[in-house]
Amino acid sequence: MEQKIQLSDHFGYKRLIRFTVPSILMVIVTSVYGVVDGFFISNFVGKTPFAAVNFIMPFLMIVGVLGFMFGAGGNALVAKTLGEGKKEKANEIFSLLTYTTIISGVVIAVVGFVLIRPIAQVLGAEGEMLEYAVIYGRINLTALPLLMVQYAFAGFVVTAEKPKFGLLVTVICGVTNVVGDALFMAVLRWDVVGAALATTLSQAVGGVVFLAYFARENDSTLKLGKAKWDGKALLKTCTNGSSELLSSISGSVVGMLYNTQLLKYAGENGVAAYGAIMYVNFIFAALFIGYSSGVAPVVSFHYGADNKEELKGLRRKSRTIILIASVLMLGLSECFAVPLAKIFVGYDRELFALTVRAFRIYAISFLFGGTAVFGSSFFTALNDGLTSAMISFLRTLVFQISAVLLLPLVWGIDGIWYSVVVVEMMAMLVTLLFLTLKQKKYGY
Repeated sequence: MEQKIQLSDHFGYKRLIRFTVPSILMVIVTSVYGVVDGFFISNFVGKTPFAAVNFIMPFLMIVGVLGFMFGAGGNALVAKTLGEGKKEKANEIFSLLTYTTIISGVVIAVVGFVLIRPIAQVLGAEGEMLEYAVIYGRINLTALPLLMVQYAFAGFVVTAEKPKFGLLVTVICGVTNVVGDALFMAVLRWDVVGAALATTLSQAVGGVVFLAYFARENDSTLKLGKAKWDGKALLKTCTNGSSELLSSISGSVVGMLYNTQLLKYAGENGVAAYGAIMYVNFIFAALFIGYSSGVAPVVSFHYGADNKEELKGLRRKSRTIILIASVLMLGLSECFAVPLAKIFVGYDRELFALTVRAFRIYAISFLFGGTAVFGSSFFTALNDGLTSAMISFLRTLVFQISAVLLLPLVWGIDGIWYSVVVVEMMAMLVTLLFLTLKQKKYGY
């Protein structure tokens, strides 16, 4: 029988990969069923609804980001507290953050439901595209509290030393979404309403299963129970998770800006091409995101236990793993640009050609992107939310906005795709600088 891996273990390459693979697969599976969503919408509903869904998606991600913040920031605090040997305190913080996530989700869902139409109009949606975007967005908002729980537990389940359970729940959600897409869109022909219902159902399933499991007796290190008000813990969680909050909000704001620029330079085709690339990007970037979130609780635990030798090993091994993955991802994305584009937009020759060219340029960014993703997560795990937030702020807001506004003035539509490459190169350099400057302080 395979021995259970614990946060307190020594992590060589084999053990590190074994422990993080479920987290990587969780993000990949989530990305894959997002791709299936895009496939069904694009092929069974049409180009305008496909563009509308991708147009409103950044807004939906913004309203759900508190789940990321509580998950990443709280996860770092809970794992560090466990590393200090305070299990009861860790469970109190875990319970408080879970209940706070649910309450926040309800409030944000109500506000988002009211604001979604005027926001879509301000961003430039009109006519059929506006109506599709509002319908899809409002249906998705009904499950927002449970989606935020799902986001938060993606990290907590690793700290609970149950990454395989997290993967199982993610697969269940994915199957629910895919079956819902096939039934609601391909069979019942409910169009965008069907796409939204399938997504909402999968989100609800994930949130309910996580809550049910941790609310009962289980053999993990975490259990939902009575929570004590702890303003200091909430503040620390928000500080720790500020980079994830900032990254998600900034990424969504920039996504809206990309859509606005693409409407200007390439019309509806540009938005649709960007949507197809984003679906594929979710899968490729999942390797970096999943690995970084999977290793984060281990870093937090050993930081709390003051085990500097283990921190050094984790940082060194992670650097090697990310470098190898970056090269592989670049090669794979360049090789599969044509078949991947064909999955989404093969029905339209002009749109297909635009998407293939865009993806081949965009793919160069995979060579640099992993460093900043890991660096931000690494500092969050060390409970250094400020440094993590600086990396995210520069990468997802300052560099992105500057590049997407300036480069198209020189290269037109190609400048929008090249902007991602330039951003990831700059973010990598900034991250390496922070890792060097903070090395003595944290002893990694």
